[in-house]
Amino acid sequence: MESRLIAGGGDAGSGGIARGLGRGAGSDAAQIGAMDRQTLRDWVHRFNAEGPAGLIDRHPPGVKRRLTAEQEAELAKLIEDGPQVDRDGVVRWRCVDLQHQILTRWAICYHERTIGKIVRRLGFRHISARPRHLGQEPAEIEAFKKTLSAGSARSPRSSRRKHR
Repeated sequence: MESRLIAGGGDAGSGGIARGLGRGAGSDAAQIGAMDRQTLRDWVHRFNAEGPAGLIDRHPPGVKRRLTAEQEAELAKLIEDGPQVDRDGVVRWRCVDLQHQILTRWAICYHERTIGKIVRRLGFRHISARPRHLGQEPAEIEAFKKTLSAGSARSPRSSRRKHR
């Protein structure tokens, strides 16, 4: 047996439901359901067209993304590889820098805050690596580090003076 709400009478909307339920006019049924008549009428039409699934809240699709999937993949690779000082003029990516890159590469203009949302959606977080000087050599850093021998380190107890 097919589920179908009764929309009888001259009105193709809520009046038939209300009379079918034995509650009087459509406005009374809408009042009982804490809604206006138009909403009840829309629900009747959705139920008749799609069944109970038609009454589930629908979320609008939203605005279409301006960057394609290929462009987003390219942007993710650009962020992952990091900037090059001679090519990009920066040592780390900021939203303003990525905004400029997107504008020059694909002629798409985004607000700086939207760039942050895109970067977050691509799986990146606002954790930047500690900046390194361009002339830093790892071998020189290791040679410069001071190492203490085990015997030269003082214990905290021996370094305290006793007060009487």
